[in-house]
Amino acid sequence: MNSLPLLTLMMVVPVLGAVVVAALPAGSARLARPVALGASVVTLALAVAAWVAFDSGSDQMFQLTETHSWIPQFGVSYALGVDGIALSLIVMAAILTPVCLLAAWNDVDESEPGRVKRYFALMLVLEAFMVGVFAATDVFLFYVFFEAMLIPVYFLIGLFGGERRQYAAMKFLLFSLAGGLVMLVAVIAVYFVGPGGSDGFLVEKLMGNLDGSEAALRWMFVGFFFAFAVKAPMWPVHTWLPDAATASRPATAVLLVGVLDKVGTYGMIRFCLQLFPEASQWATPVVITLAVISVLYGALLAIGQTDMMRLIAFTSISHFGFIVLGIFAMTSVGGAGSTLYMVNHGFSTAGLFLIAGFLVARHGSKRIPDYGGWQRVTPVLAGTFLIAGLSSLALPGLSSFVSEFLVLQGTFQRYKVAAVIAALGIVLAALYILLMYQRVMTGPKPSFPEGEAPPRDLSHREKWVVAPIIASFVVLGFYPKPVLDLVNPAVDRTLQIVGVTDPATAEASGSAQ
Repeated sequence: MNSLPLLTLMMVVPVLGAVVVAALPAGSARLARPVALGASVVTLALAVAAWVAFDSGSDQMFQLTETHSWIPQFGVSYALGVDGIALSLIVMAAILTPVCLLAAWNDVDESEPGRVKRYFALMLVLEAFMVGVFAATDVFLFYVFFEAMLIPVYFLIGLFGGERRQYAAMKFLLFSLAGGLVMLVAVIAVYFVGPGGSDGFLVEKLMGNLDGSEAALRWMFVGFFFAFAVKAPMWPVHTWLPDAATASRPATAVLLVGVLDKVGTYGMIRFCLQLFPEASQWATPVVITLAVISVLYGALLAIGQTDMMRLIAFTSISHFGFIVLGIFAMTSVGGAGSTLYMVNHGFSTAGLFLIAGFLVARHGSKRIPDYGGWQRVTPVLAGTFLIAGLSSLALPGLSSFVSEFLVLQGTFQRYKVAAVIAALGIVLAALYILLMYQRVMTGPKPSFPEGEAPPRDLSHREKWVVAPIIASFVVLGFYPKPVLDLVNPAVDRTLQIVGVTDPATAEASGSAQ
């Protein structure tokens, strides 16, 4: 199994699926959906095989590695590999992609076969790039995937989105390109201060081998961090997200917010902390401050939203604040919690966006005031929406609670004031989720035009979409150990690279002396 290039296959399969979908004749366009779904299921099977082949007890930094010279003159390699953090995010993406394809089954009218093929082909190409960006262990290759992801997302929003889709797509592209260009300067600088050679961009070779001045390394850190803060998204470079998520199809919004934005927080661990340990500690007070602002800012703005999709987008800004807080708390508990939060947030956001999308498809409006009493008409939809909301607000027993608790506990070990202030985000989360549910689902039974049948509840296909998401809430809420066992060694290794220890450990060693 280890000799099989699983990571490459996880990119090749969706790309081949996209080619087949795009090449289907117009008369067979209805096959685009099952072909795309089949390709994503095969990719999921490969991701499960990678999970089984991964040895969480190994001392290797990366496993399932593949390294081939690509541009030797510039030291660029086609190098893939995963640690526990990268693998958990790849598996999450592999689970969410078929779920999103199934949810998007009727997003494009069959009377436009060309659009159907383009839509599902772009989704598969996006999946391939998502795997690549998490698996790349060459800094330049990572940058290529980082920028390549923009192409399918831009077209998925601009061609298939709702109102103001072109504005939202262009804003997303401009923000992302700005961050990417700044990072490119830092990537080039890394090569010049690194060991050089034919594999001078390999992450493992760069760690601890950047021979630059303190000021230069700090500027390189800023270049990487700025790009990742835009992608994450963090305040104040977050403004593209509400527009992009609101204009997108629900399935696109899930992959954008639930998976692609994790590239930002993943990049902070893989590149900011591991390549620039001193600069990371230097920047930590500012990053912690920005993270706390993001937690409160996103939550407060979510409370005031009247657009359902926009509200969900602002909740993610708050949640990403928690993730960044756990990363830069630089404790083993906080790091494990933030990594688990990345996975849990992917599933909870998927639940909110997709179930809200089912609701909007029935009523034709995203405005919260246009609803009320829908639990009397669609009880199963209302129940699943409530569970997704409770997971998002971190109800004990559901997945997000574990990760949020670990983040706050880990942060409190080192930054007590920041942890206490960020904990207010939990109270605000209860407000924006429960108020949204109350306004949309509770109240008297809504009236519909005479002669018009009331909206149907969730169909069998929609229940298949929702079932794995709800299952993830419960399983990871009561038994997060498999994911934590996977990510803990990578978190501990990152702290060793940065050169920090848990405060309790440091105090114990000091008292022993």
